Amino acid sequence: MLEDKNQSRTSLSELGEFKLIDHLTKHTVIHHKDSFKGIGDDCAVIGQGDIQTLVTTDLLVEGVHFDLSYMPLKHLGYKAVMVNLSDVYAMNGQAKQITVSIAVSNRFPLEALEELYAGIHLACNTYKVDMVGGDTTSSTKGLLISITAIGEVKKEKCVYRNGAKPNDLLVVSGDLGAAYLGLQVLEREKQVFQVNPNAEHELEKYTYLVERQLKPEARKDIAKLLADLEVQPTSMIDISDGLSSEILHLCKQSKTGCQLFEDKIPLDQQVISTCEEFNMDSTTVALSGGEDYELLFTVKQEDFPKIKANPNLSIIGHMTDEPDLIQLVTRGGQKVDIIAQGWNALA
Repeated sequence: MLEDKNQSRTSLSELGEFKLIDHLTKHTVIHHKDSFKGIGDDCAVIGQGDIQTLVTTDLLVEGVHFDLSYMPLKHLGYKAVMVNLSDVYAMNGQAKQITVSIAVSNRFPLEALEELYAGIHLACNTYKVDMVGGDTTSSTKGLLISITAIGEVKKEKCVYRNGAKPNDLLVVSGDLGAAYLGLQVLEREKQVFQVNPNAEHELEKYTYLVERQLKPEARKDIAKLLADLEVQPTSMIDISDGLSSEILHLCKQSKTGCQLFEDKIPLDQQVISTCEEFNMDSTTVALSGGEDYELLFTVKQEDFPKIKANPNLSIIGHMTDEPDLIQLVTRGGQKVDIIAQGWNALA
């Protein structure tokens, strides 16, 4: 009698991306002493000298990470680069080079790929990054883009996820939730178009939201801003999967707890008004939306005077010495456990 293999099958969606990575890489062995930091941060860190090399890579898959019915190819190329540069900036580093690999089906003509690469070149020129290689191959279905970014950072300036200490302040750049709402707006417009292809698009009042979704900007400026303020972050991560997920990463790696204050979360007015229109909770959108590509970091309490009035930064909470207590303090003073409900590509 044949064994029922289904009894031992584990669904990838049950694990989620990060538990899957942990599971698949738990037996990884580092053979070289210059592999200073491997899996588990925004970038790998290579080299033992004063200047260390940062390496990160991301894979974007049509139908999973992007929908070409409303994502222009030029914007897609630009965004694919931003996703990777953001990881370099989350190590307090500067991006220098990228490689680009694509797999493409025969439904894409040359002109389509020219548009894709126009966006890639625009990103490279804007952020002063060199495209130095890559690969192209065929795909039986759709478009896949894999970009690897390479950067550098002074050894003493490199910031990891594991450096936060109890009482450190939790700080975020920019504002949150706009990219997710931009996606909701575009999805709604797609549904309207499917019902009535002649319907007029109503995107003008959502310009900021749509731009944050289709053409995000990585926060290259934050490293210089902090250096000018003479502030060295104790830990840092970029917000790609949602504020809640990223806070949990910092707490797990740093072995700390956290108190996040709901009334301190920075929200653009367009986010607030659109949440009301869509009958969505703005705090939930900020916590779980993702794709903001802002930087979330911690600083020592003594740095408070240096950052308190900076319009680019918001102090949204503090770290604690209780790793099991990672909580949102609501506007009413209630404490609610923070759980990861952000983007899961395997779901």
